[in-house]
Amino acid sequence: MTKLTRRMTLGLMLAGTTLMAGFAAPAFADEPKKVVFLVNGNLGDKSYFDLGAKGMTMIKEKYGDKVETKVIEMGTDQTKWLPTFQDVSEQDWDVIVACTFEISDIITEVAPEHPDKTYVLIDGVMPYDKGDYGNVYSVVYKQNEGSYLAGMLAAGLLKDGTIPASDGKDIGFLGGMDIPVINDFLTGYVEGAKAVNPDIKVAISYAGTFTDAAKGKELALAQYRSGTAIGFNVAGLTGLGQIAAGKDVNKYSIGVNSDQEVIFRDTDPAMADKVATSMLKNVDITVLRAYDLYVEGKLPVGQVE
Repeated sequence: MTKLTRRMTLGLMLAGTTLMAGFAAPAFADEPKKVVFLVNGNLGDKSYFDLGAKGMTMIKEKYGDKVETKVIEMGTDQTKWLPTFQDVSEQDWDVIVACTFEISDIITEVAPEHPDKTYVLIDGVMPYDKGDYGNVYSVVYKQNEGSYLAGMLAAGLLKDGTIPASDGKDIGFLGGMDIPVINDFLTGYVEGAKAVNPDIKVAISYAGTFTDAAKGKELALAQYRSGTAIGFNVAGLTGLGQIAAGKDVNKYSIGVNSDQEVIFRDTDPAMADKVATSMLKNVDITVLRAYDLYVEGKLPVGQVE
């Protein structure tokens, strides 16, 4: 197999809106501000949640003694998420950060009960037109655009012979769940690939979970062994199974959210070598930017950006 000697980083821009909104009051005060990140799962996914935690580290590094930060892993038992949000909201945290669509309903319930808190919801949308959520700022991404580039790359590597025909003629997609946000990735990926090769076929699998790398590997191996030459994982921890599968059968994968080639470069170079590129969401930058705006009194609460 031809070795990829140049790797591409696919950036992703935030989606903007023109909704009317207020701004969080400036956060300067004598006492340090307190920011907590509630992880609806566990760290170690080398992707989404780890990037959120990295963003918290970046806040601490930038603001030092002016801020206190904490990351709380809520685990995968969803019955514990709402009680945890309620408990944390009753404590003295100034800013409460959370990620993914799975948390939207929880913040919808909790935020109006705690108007003195500022909530930051990353990659989730609030029903701003149906209630008073003037203390919630939410951000969504144009993941279909970044995924379009990933699809172009996957198809292009086949078309130009970088990936030999003997590896297969199809490209693959591994999603954590069959839900709108994951299918937004898929739509962009397929359209990008077909822009390069209108006849290309895309093998699609959903694991039904974001936390099972073994399941991800099983599904990815099935794709690779059926003629898939390169796959794109959008499945959190589950997606790491695709990269492991690629290592086993000497085929490429495309990472998501974080630069997954860099993550494995030191600990597992052989696995890192099978990551052609990664489509970045830059959740860490989003977390830091939200806090920067909060400190400046410019965080546009009451809207999705």
